[in-house]
Amino acid sequence: MVCFTKLFTAGIVATAAIAAPVEVKRTTSSKRGAAYNDISTVSTLSNSGVISWAYNWGGSIYGGDMPTNVEFIPMLWGAKDFGGWITTVETILAKGSNYILGFNEPDMSSQANMSPSDAAGYYKQYITPFAGKAKLISPAVTSSTDSGLGLSWFESFIGSCSDCKISGLAVHWYGNTADEFKSFVTKAIDTANTHNLSEVWITEFALSADANGSSDFATTVAFLKEVVPWLDSQSGVTRYSYFMCAEKYLLTDKALNEAGHAYTSS
Repeated sequence: MVCFTKLFTAGIVATAAIAAPVEVKRTTSSKRGAAYNDISTVSTLSNSGVISWAYNWGGSIYGGDMPTNVEFIPMLWGAKDFGGWITTVETILAKGSNYILGFNEPDMSSQANMSPSDAAGYYKQYITPFAGKAKLISPAVTSSTDSGLGLSWFESFIGSCSDCKISGLAVHWYGNTADEFKSFVTKAIDTANTHNLSEVWITEFALSADANGSSDFATTVAFLKEVVPWLDSQSGVTRYSYFMCAEKYLLTDKALNEAGHAYTSS
């Protein structure tokens, strides 16, 4: 799993502020989302008509309005955002958001960095109280197969959070091939089913080689053209977002590049 501390910084700092109330749009039926730091990039992706939701690793939309039919999904990134969270998320839910995302890679020391038991306690304190107002998604874990990380971390977490009223499992994936990706997502679906969770969200995914932007668009395009239709065919997967809606990734010079077209048209 590649760490993205520098890339997240802009979004994390920006979303720490509480934005003025804005309207949250309702979704289309598409599973595809936009992971963004700069909200101005979302409209470029959403013009395709297949982007139904967006998030920015924070609780507020920040920086503007969502395009029509794109739903903003708030996330409680981690402990640094506990202050102000209640006011922020209440504002967003009142405007129509239907979900709340849990912590960002709490199994990684460079990200939210929580033990499963601590994460369960924080989840119950800050997110579970909103059950009934929104569907609750688990902390997003990495695709690491090391003991105590990834889905192993999640198993420990859910054991301490069986009463957290969680509806879905969120995961991230970075790896080398489409087959590796499909295998991991299949395991995530099985894990969700084991715990009677009705949804799986892949809130970040990309080839490891593209972690800092696409290095070979032909390879990126081939990957997306294989996995996006496959994700759409998986009933257990309800939402996914490629990493990410930004320059050098899905955009070049503020327009969709080859990868962007593959993501929105596959």
